Amino acid sequence: MPLVVVGSVALDSVETPEAKRENVLGGSAVYFSLAARFFTRVRLVGVVGEDWPAEHTKLLEDSGVDVSGLSVVPGAKTFRWRGRYLPNMNDRETLEVQLNVMEQFDPVLPEEHRRCRFLFLANGSTRMQLRVLEQCVGPNLTVADTMDHWIRTEPQELRTLLQRIDGLVLNDFEATLLAEEQNLIRAGRKILEMGPNFVVIKKGEHGAMFFSRHEMYVLPAYPTADVIDPTGAGDSFAGGMMGYLAEQTEFSPEDLKTAMAYGIVVASFTVEDFSVYRLLKIRRQDIDARLDAYRKMLTF
Repeated sequence: MPLVVVGSVALDSVETPEAKRENVLGGSAVYFSLAARFFTRVRLVGVVGEDWPAEHTKLLEDSGVDVSGLSVVPGAKTFRWRGRYLPNMNDRETLEVQLNVMEQFDPVLPEEHRRCRFLFLANGSTRMQLRVLEQCVGPNLTVADTMDHWIRTEPQELRTLLQRIDGLVLNDFEATLLAEEQNLIRAGRKILEMGPNFVVIKKGEHGAMFFSRHEMYVLPAYPTADVIDPTGAGDSFAGGMMGYLAEQTEFSPEDLKTAMAYGIVVASFTVEDFSVYRLLKIRRQDIDARLDAYRKMLTF
């Protein structure tokens, strides 16, 4: 089934201890889309400026992503992020953020996008996420991402959003900030009480935790020796997870667990090169083969 994602489309400049890249393709909606496309049709909604390279749009189209919801604002500039990773390749410093077109991003979804069965609200303003929800007609599954900035600056809007979505994806620091709990178990359970049916807490190189009213479990990260650029790993995780769920006819506990595993495996490919380049070189067969290896690692 088609899956709609609304979020940032960006030009990233990334520095690691070994190398750097300037103005490469990035953004939460981009990583998500290129991860989810292995499982289902993806419709991307985002905004860019006049400086946006046309070849990036062609790359997305050639990869099977529907970009009819991607708007170009004349005379404006694309969202840009610049960051540096520390030697452990898990911690990073944000050196510069230029919101540009994202500052006034108020998406109007094309008509065919409004009746989507699967909706992912990628990282962005909570107010914007709520406006998107108001345009959609009864999706079967709605999941959102958030970050510390929105938790701090739009707390009331976030509380409203949590009452209207099925699932929330966020990292461990964001979970403790939102729940005001340092223990991740208590934090996950407290966020559940705020409204969503399930919560996924990403833990970077340590995998992810799943919380629902009926169960809790932890899945480790796939062991990857060649970590080149961790940018977009969390968005790729969400794309793999949501893409798999959109491929299913129901959401049993087993489906949710398998979706988490697929998300972890897809993210393990993303970090093996800068930007989205690794995702462009693999096929679904590669993902399934790595999932089989991952499953064997967890069997005892």
